[in-house]
Amino acid sequence: MEFGSRRISTTMPSKLRSSRLLLISLLLLLVYSTILLRRPTTPPNLVSPPPCDLFSGRWVFSPETPKPLYDETCPFHRNAWNCLRNKRENMEVINSWRWVPDGCGLSRIDPTRFLRLMRNKNIGFVGDSLNENFVVSLLCILRGADPSAVKWKKKKAWRGAYFPKFNVTVAYHRAVLLAKYQSQPRPSDQDGVKGTYRVDVDVPADEWINVTSFYHVLIFNSGHWWGYDKFPKETPLVFYRKGEPIHPPLDILRGFEVVLQHMVSYIQRQVPAKTLKFWRLQSPRHFYGGDWNQNGSCLLDKPLDKDQLDLWFDPRNNGVNKEARRINEIIKNELQTTEIKLLDLTHLSEYRADAHPAIWLGKQDAVAIWGQDCMHWCLPGVPDTWVDILAELILSNSKTE
Repeated sequence: MEFGSRRISTTMPSKLRSSRLLLISLLLLLVYSTILLRRPTTPPNLVSPPPCDLFSGRWVFSPETPKPLYDETCPFHRNAWNCLRNKRENMEVINSWRWVPDGCGLSRIDPTRFLRLMRNKNIGFVGDSLNENFVVSLLCILRGADPSAVKWKKKKAWRGAYFPKFNVTVAYHRAVLLAKYQSQPRPSDQDGVKGTYRVDVDVPADEWINVTSFYHVLIFNSGHWWGYDKFPKETPLVFYRKGEPIHPPLDILRGFEVVLQHMVSYIQRQVPAKTLKFWRLQSPRHFYGGDWNQNGSCLLDKPLDKDQLDLWFDPRNNGVNKEARRINEIIKNELQTTEIKLLDLTHLSEYRADAHPAIWLGKQDAVAIWGQDCMHWCLPGVPDTWVDILAELILSNSKTE
């Protein structure tokens, strides 16, 4: 009996300890599961994991901000955007504003570190002249790490450079609609039409259709040419699919949606899966008092305030700068289930009405002929911040591979 009592006294605590351990394990499992369920899922079209939301934040005036990483002597400049050479006013002030993301910092790109990371790799930009504006900034910045860089226009590139010290190529392919388009003679049965532009919605433009496998990073954009200011009723776009006109005819925005669907599908099918793919959302325009061809102006001396942004850009206000947000919604809807990352530079750029070439275009009669440039950006300027963000995202992605 004594023996049995001893067995009972030693066995009972052991069972109790096992029960407690089981209960604690179940509770920990429940807590962990709850945390996982409550964690927001990362959308497929964001770099995972980003260092923070680099696209939301504010511009801070910081006179002690280091000088830009290049000047007017960069050989890759485009003259109309070389605001230092063109003696644009307030360039020092323009480049004293620093973008500060919410909840974290944004480091300035280190050109040497970046090119070392990209050694033996290539970066391609495809789209309209705002992507060219972007690539010129990147080329001039990277040249600081390799002054032996040379111009590069192979593979139908419109503009680019080769950095021999690192065996890196960075280039821009001009394809303003992304799809193939060409002018056609005036139709005999349409009064008031001087000619048309045929757009094959399912055929990528020749300038980039066969070069995507050359690049390890690709940045696409389109949007600024999808307006009636570029293709008025006298010279409209006519959309074709599988070589035949689309009936009923598409208006310009619906045409953009259809082209976007086909181009995104092509990228998903034909661009190698290992390629890091971005889609840059719209760069906003800042025309005040009229559009570019209606004496619109942007002679402002500081960024817009946050409470001014909707007045300028909300499509419901029907202003001359409404295109960016309207186009962005179409792009976001199309890309939401793809592996293409959104490079959402629109919001931070909306503030910077002060940073365009405006009347300082480098040619005496340019303003009289073309009007002020309130679309492209001074260089150095806002696109340098775009470069900082792009570099951060590429670096972040490389750490997760």
